[in-house]
Amino acid sequence: MINIKKQCASLIYTTNALQNGYKKAFVYKSRNSRYTVCAMNIVIIGAGFTGVQLAKRLINEKNNVILIDNNEDTVEHVSNRLDCTVLRADGNNLETLEEAGIAKADALVTLTEDDEINMITCSLVDSVYPSLLKIARVRNYAYYVNRSKTVKHHAERFSGKQRPLYGIDFMIHPDVEAAEAIVKAVEHGAVSDVVTFGSHYELTALQVGEGSQLENVALKQLRTLTDCKFIVVFVESKGNSSLPSGETILHEGDRIGILAHKDDLQKLLVLCGVKVDAFRNITLVGAGRIGTIVADHIIEKRNTSFFKKVFESAQKKLAQNIVIVDSDKSLCKEASERFPTAKVLCGDVTDEGLIQEEKLDKSDLVICATHNHEMNMVVSAYLESLGVEKTIALVPHSAFADIARKLGIEVPVPLRDTIVDSIMSHLRGKNVTGLHTVSNGAFEIVECDLPPASKVAGKMLKDIASPGEYLLLLVKKPNGHYELPAGNTMLDAGDHLVLIEETGNKKVLERFSGVN
Repeated sequence: MINIKKQCASLIYTTNALQNGYKKAFVYKSRNSRYTVCAMNIVIIGAGFTGVQLAKRLINEKNNVILIDNNEDTVEHVSNRLDCTVLRADGNNLETLEEAGIAKADALVTLTEDDEINMITCSLVDSVYPSLLKIARVRNYAYYVNRSKTVKHHAERFSGKQRPLYGIDFMIHPDVEAAEAIVKAVEHGAVSDVVTFGSHYELTALQVGEGSQLENVALKQLRTLTDCKFIVVFVESKGNSSLPSGETILHEGDRIGILAHKDDLQKLLVLCGVKVDAFRNITLVGAGRIGTIVADHIIEKRNTSFFKKVFESAQKKLAQNIVIVDSDKSLCKEASERFPTAKVLCGDVTDEGLIQEEKLDKSDLVICATHNHEMNMVVSAYLESLGVEKTIALVPHSAFADIARKLGIEVPVPLRDTIVDSIMSHLRGKNVTGLHTVSNGAFEIVECDLPPASKVAGKMLKDIASPGEYLLLLVKKPNGHYELPAGNTMLDAGDHLVLIEETGNKKVLERFSGVN
């Protein structure tokens, strides 16, 4: 461990409000008089896959992580994989947590398989350390909904001065995170995973299709092909991901991230050789919690602006036929009662007879949202081979997402990555308002507010640009709208910025966040 006394000449403590909780930030002044942000101290309880992935992200950013789990085999396995302190103990024991250094921690994240333990641990810690940021993952939807309703009901009454319910600052529900990602993909035509900024700009990842106008064209020449304003955010070519430059040449099969105004996306899709048609027949595989949330949006809101955003310019009809398939009789019964306008089939979606009899292979879109992720991939790929135009599949994580795309699946939704992204966005400090990983986790898009102390405040973008290290994607002036920046764009304190950087590269964010 780094000896702080040897590295720092003096120590300055600052306390910054972190939304509903507080984060103690340690800022050290080194001998060369330059300021750097010291690592955060994060305690994670639960060394399952999500806990390990979160720990990896935090460790890569040079944070101090303490991982606690009561399973001996798990602890032994994780200890050999991670460069952090791993303890075998019950995480819901306050004495254990204090021995682990909870009093000096900036945040507590509870990720055990038991919702009650996650919630009780946060409540226990909150009773002694109320200023500590606490994040809990829960899988019981009732806990999540009840907390949301209670917080909303009492928000005005207490004006934000009360302690958070159960002592939890942020409650993360995996199914809700996954369903919202699927819904967003459907809403945007299932051409790719989509990140939205404000009400006008969207980042879409597209593949350069055969015969596309972009094939063998350098990025600096793209302006001659269209009058749309856009930015190519990243390029995936032959297994490598990079932040592009004007000299970057696109090839057939490359996957590129395009940021543009939503009204221009239709033109850019055509430019990439991507076909977008209306969804008249949708098959939803999985009537569980995720499927139900997705169906709520598609069925209950199909006559509102939900689909119109994508197909308004094409003046196409909205989805007409919705089929829900599940092998669980009780789930099918609940789905039939909840969605009377949908056709609910109780059967095995892998049954070729069912596929042919119900003409599932004629669907315009198939959404596989079961918790059997391998089946989601297999069914999606198989139905694509039978002629289904587009598929969305829930997969475990980004490594499987890459495999899914190679199988022809348009939009793989990596469940665990969406959870880690959500948690990370709450751990970045008060100036960071959003975080999204893209390109299979190679890059992260950070939304942050530019504070007065930032070294880049009052400078033009051309004077601080650093090609290959980061790209500034959008700038929103106070009380204004997002705009695509140019070289002479002036950055002012209070601006809201959207940046893309290599995942785990804290130097870029530190440069914009006020200490450098």
